[in-house]
Amino acid sequence: MLSRRRFLAAGAAPAWAAAVKPVRITGIDLYEVQVPWPAERVRVGVENRFRVVEVHTDAGVTGYSFAGYGANQLPALKGMLVGKLLHAVEEHLRSGLLKYAGVEHAIWDAIGKLAGQPVHRLLGGSADRVKAYLTCVWPGNLDQSHVSYREQAEMAMRIQKAGFRGMKIRAWRPNPLDDVDACNEIRAAVGPDFDIMFDRTAHAPQAVGQKIWDYETGLKVARGLERHRALWLEEPYAREDYITPAKLASAVDILITGGEGFLGTDSFHQCLLHRTYDILQPEGERSGGIFLCRKVSFLAQAYNVPVILHGTMALRLAGWIAASLAIGSEWQEVALITPPLLPQEQWEPGLKLLRSKEMYRIEAGHFLAPDLPGLGLDVNPDALQEYRVR
Repeated sequence: MLSRRRFLAAGAAPAWAAAVKPVRITGIDLYEVQVPWPAERVRVGVENRFRVVEVHTDAGVTGYSFAGYGANQLPALKGMLVGKLLHAVEEHLRSGLLKYAGVEHAIWDAIGKLAGQPVHRLLGGSADRVKAYLTCVWPGNLDQSHVSYREQAEMAMRIQKAGFRGMKIRAWRPNPLDDVDACNEIRAAVGPDFDIMFDRTAHAPQAVGQKIWDYETGLKVARGLERHRALWLEEPYAREDYITPAKLASAVDILITGGEGFLGTDSFHQCLLHRTYDILQPEGERSGGIFLCRKVSFLAQAYNVPVILHGTMALRLAGWIAASLAIGSEWQEVALITPPLLPQEQWEPGLKLLRSKEMYRIEAGHFLAPDLPGLGLDVNPDALQEYRVR
């Protein structure tokens, strides 16, 4: 095999070879921006404050992400990344970037801009859209016990009217079968062609004084939701438990899903070995980033298990969409929606940070693949500086 030096000496393609040169990271910046917005709108859930990541390069290209961190993380990140090769993503992850995946998003944004391509294409994706579902959490009690079934059904109809194809709510009510009754009322309101998902979030109900379900409780809830044609039940048992969800998944037709709490690939591999979940749900940041989610999809493909990312909201969502498009996922979660707001209402202030008139192109309940390179956001650097929190 010819070495690069011998290849060039032989006169093969010197033009492109001359154009290929290492690009290094020259700086990292972390800060917050706050877009002035009516206080009454912020109180009801409109998002006007965002964390920003900037990755600067010696090629003059800056990568942006809105999955940011506090400025106190800057010294560690600068030591990890400044002076290093931009494209060495695997090396960066091994050096500790796995725990700062929002910065990894910004690195991919810069890589995509240099290549003149959207990130999902650089990672082998060919999908031109991904279907969206909205995860709704009402203000007030975390277990949502104060929210009537009728309110949840009305929100589902509002989402459906807006063109979206699915909604997810928490399965946290003190009486687990109450959420089965909620599903019944939602299904009656939206008809058969709208998907309803339920999220137990594994460990989270302990925060409101509830115990982790035992197998029989999960079985009763799953069978009840199944009767009303819910699409899936997410993380019904403890996150570290690979066996009980597998037992449930083999006993019911409703899909059993999970994975948002895992960092790196090892736990996902264990899920696949034990057939823990029907769908794996890596988290676009907390699991390790865009590249990590792509790795999980390769693992899952060998076991014929779909991958659907756990979601986020507003400008942060760009990295999640890139990963979902690269994977070819059926769904992209948008979370957390504060009823009665719809996504475009909730993230409206973020448009002040962009040159474009819309944050994402949405058509018939799908996010369309971006045409712009990188993560597809047309960020306005002047606006970031104008609204930067000093």
